[in-house]
Amino acid sequence: MIEEIAQVTQINGTHITVRSTVKSSCSGCQQLENCGSGQIAKAFNHKAVEFSLVTEKKLTLGDQVLIGLPEKLLLSAAWQVYMWPLFGLILTSLLAQWALDSLGISHELFALAFGVVGGYVGYKLAQNRQSACQLHEGWQVKLIKVLPSNIPVEVIN
Repeated sequence: MIEEIAQVTQINGTHITVRSTVKSSCSGCQQLENCGSGQIAKAFNHKAVEFSLVTEKKLTLGDQVLIGLPEKLLLSAAWQVYMWPLFGLILTSLLAQWALDSLGISHELFALAFGVVGGYVGYKLAQNRQSACQLHEGWQVKLIKVLPSNIPVEVIN
């Protein structure tokens, strides 16, 4: 499970909206001050991502929650986004080259053009499958737990 801490920003009955700030992995590295990538990561604003969730838990605005997404879903989405266009490109290029050779047209530019069209068709297939998957309940971000709120501590001398 890929987990992230988020903050509750909106509550509407059982529907809540949480916001998580995308952080650079450089923030946990000991070489942060000596690394060019770390300096670049510090220079740019971190993007915030919002998710809508359904929960029966009692929450208040500003609560910190732990949200998660199974790794299997992320790997499946990455596979679809990268492989369908690649399969479309390669398969249509091969089929176009074979068909054009059998017709006596040996110019590779036509096969390349068909390959680009096949790659685009693969891209649209991946986009369509991802849109359909987003509506499925298993592909939604899950609320794992509500994190305890910070308790103010007063130092007594």
